Amino acid sequence: MADSAKASFCFIHAADLHLDTPFRDVHDLPPFVAEALREASLQAFDAIVELALARKAAFVVIAGDVYDGPERGLRAQVHFYKGLALLAGEGIPSFVVHGNHDPVTTGWSAVNSWPQGVTIFGADSVSLVPVERDGAVIASVQGISYATRETTENLSLRFRRPDAPGVHVGLLHCNLEGSADHDAYSPCSLDDLRRARLDYWALGHIHSRRTVTGNGPGDPWIVYPGNSQARSPKPSEQSAKGAVVVHVREGVVDAVEFVACDRVRFEEIECPIEGITDFPSLAGRLGDLATDRLAAADGRSVILRARLTGRGGLHAALARPGASDDLVRELRDGEGVRQPFCWWDEVRDETRAIVDRDAIRGRGDFAADLLTFAESVQLDPATRAELAARLVASAPRTLVGPLGALVNDDDRLARLVEDATSVALDSVAGDET
Repeated sequence: MADSAKASFCFIHAADLHLDTPFRDVHDLPPFVAEALREASLQAFDAIVELALARKAAFVVIAGDVYDGPERGLRAQVHFYKGLALLAGEGIPSFVVHGNHDPVTTGWSAVNSWPQGVTIFGADSVSLVPVERDGAVIASVQGISYATRETTENLSLRFRRPDAPGVHVGLLHCNLEGSADHDAYSPCSLDDLRRARLDYWALGHIHSRRTVTGNGPGDPWIVYPGNSQARSPKPSEQSAKGAVVVHVREGVVDAVEFVACDRVRFEEIECPIEGITDFPSLAGRLGDLATDRLAAADGRSVILRARLTGRGGLHAALARPGASDDLVRELRDGEGVRQPFCWWDEVRDETRAIVDRDAIRGRGDFAADLLTFAESVQLDPATRAELAARLVASAPRTLVGPLGALVNDDDRLARLVEDATSVALDSVAGDET
């Protein structure tokens, strides 16, 4: 019989599959793009299953929000069942909790029984299931699902390290340390998770990939893998999405490896307009950036947004009504239908007019006085420090700490003054420059 305390293996941690999810805040999609998005979440789950098989994982954990809502479409449920059945057929057990999007007491379920080796944790209490390999217990997984969407209880307080061999894994959908981007469902703190004395917390709910601890002696690994397939262009949904491979060496969690499993990627690029003289040149530059981003996606399609920034002669033309929309249409026409595709979703104009500071100095008005004062501050570190100290003294208590660091950082102060000068001149100099 193998020694479980010395076992080396890996397991897969995924979360927030949102199978058959509707995509949000994307515009004017042609049929080939809409079809790719419709299939993307299911294909990302297939990639997770393939990853577990390829790595010969000891088990798979899925930390909530398997489905996007209580309606749980038939297509999504059948697809999920088939994936877990495939794992079970290869001797890879899986463990699943439900979260705020798919609580266990609401919605219709098309599946009444699961293959042997599949554990769907209930919502009444934390349950614990051992994992065996070659006749030895190498791990235990404990978890609890949400009964209802509005689960505000700190469920982490129900977890405890068992008196059992192997690596101890906690499976939970929760909001750790009050992430502002997500609802405060099952809120908990780092100390709450440490108190349970588990080896690895497999968390879900936060769509950004995040490893909180795992470096210090005795610290548990606390990991959000992020969602497996992005659903919208917002920042937390951008860039690569997938699952993590958790490596256990001689009975100890040793490393966490992210593996991309997504099929359509949301990206945002920045394009400064300095030196770009006309719209064909701008479209060409954006096309080059899109080509680079598509190549970096490693065979995946990309939904792309662009931010036009900086100062240049194109600012006035871009400010014309409908200019950005016309540019998007031109970029889309240039892409055509191809696989993998790059679909231009939006171009935002954040450019500014060129400001001639020499001309402003000679105007003899408020803008000239403002520029003279700002430049005197730029040349005098003592004045900058005095202004920073006055700013800290008048700031609300919650901002005193962050602002206080400015007083002793002259480089940051100088950059802040320059940025403030540019914003102020844009506001008061008008079109006379």
